[in-house]
Amino acid sequence: MIKTDISSAKKFLDEAELNVARKKAAEAFKIVKEKSGPGCEWLGWRRILDTPNDAELEEISSLAAKIRRDADIFIVAGIGGSYTGAMALIKALTPQFGQKGPEIIYAGHHMSGRYLSELVNFLDQPKEDGSTKQVYLNVISKSGSTLETALAFRTLRSWMHKKYDDAKDRIIATTGPEGGVLNNIIKEEGYKKYIIPDDVGGRFSVLTPVGLLPVSVAGIDIQTLFYGAVSEFEENETDASEVIEYAAARYLFHENDYAIDVIGSFEPELLGFTAWIQQLIGESEGKEGKGLFPALAGYSTDLHSVGQLVQEGRRNIVETLLVVDKSFSDLKVTSESSGDVDGLDYLSGKPFHEINRSALDGTVQAHTEGGVPVIKIRLEMLNTQQLGRLIYFYELFTAVYVYMLGVNPFNQPGVEDYKKAMYTLLGKA
Repeated sequence: MIKTDISSAKKFLDEAELNVARKKAAEAFKIVKEKSGPGCEWLGWRRILDTPNDAELEEISSLAAKIRRDADIFIVAGIGGSYTGAMALIKALTPQFGQKGPEIIYAGHHMSGRYLSELVNFLDQPKEDGSTKQVYLNVISKSGSTLETALAFRTLRSWMHKKYDDAKDRIIATTGPEGGVLNNIIKEEGYKKYIIPDDVGGRFSVLTPVGLLPVSVAGIDIQTLFYGAVSEFEENETDASEVIEYAAARYLFHENDYAIDVIGSFEPELLGFTAWIQQLIGESEGKEGKGLFPALAGYSTDLHSVGQLVQEGRRNIVETLLVVDKSFSDLKVTSESSGDVDGLDYLSGKPFHEINRSALDGTVQAHTEGGVPVIKIRLEMLNTQQLGRLIYFYELFTAVYVYMLGVNPFNQPGVEDYKKAMYTLLGKA
């Protein structure tokens, strides 16, 4: 089970108020379980773990294995929850250098003409041996009309149909069961289709084909990932105390006029995960004048940038750190035979994980003494099963915490406001 550690944050909280908040969090968790709150029709992210679809997992794995064999490049075209979850997992669980299998490229997550034109030019360039690059495309959009993704998909599918006779077999669409622009294109072109369940919103969709296909193409075992989430789901059904503790603490900081939650980690592999959390929480709580702004920090790198502000800036910040307890690498500091020229002999023989942990502990101590509450979310180790657990932990936490705020965790009415203004400026009827 994922663990919550608020020991460094407790000095900023009143114990009596914390106990009241725990009861409120338990009541919110009951609302989630009983499907009695606003937006309860969007709780499919729990349903899919309660009744796993093993046939779909196997089918996705089979297609992904074929793509890994045949493709040089796999493009994921989507925005928001249609790509952040997959990107987070791929960054966390694949090698930083020399990754095997197709190169994973993202598109449709902004409207930069330069990016898209350079991408097409890159795809057109032959490989070193002069042969044509083999490209597969996965477009992900529930409606098919989100402008950023729709524009990229129009451009890329046009290129693919000109480039390959079998283009329709190289394009996979992940969308809603029926209706929407993308389903019309699928019917016309005959593309392979995966379904985003009607009861799962975009930012909660990483454990559906939205995230599972790209993650599997990257060589990650999606059965282990999915059943890690299933284990976290089952354990929290009987004991949600870790989620309740986290929700209670964050709720109190919200009510005590904190404005910013700096979400970070000392593990660079988890920086993509903090971006996924940023959207999950931010789009869920930011309504009706409520919410903590989810800022991101990658430590220890950002201790040399925003670290000064966190340490001594305005005291409206709470900090959430993702902590990995067991080392992923056994690399140790080497000894110098020519003497202590660089002054680092005091670290000789120490594992880098231990040094990194000392940086973490020192930072928590300094930030706490500087007036910043620090919450730690602890993973046992950085592996596929634990990240499956972390996904469900944060999905459940988000629902519980946002219900505590008295708003619907699952809608995003404000997202439509910029679209209306943009479409008007563009002259859309």
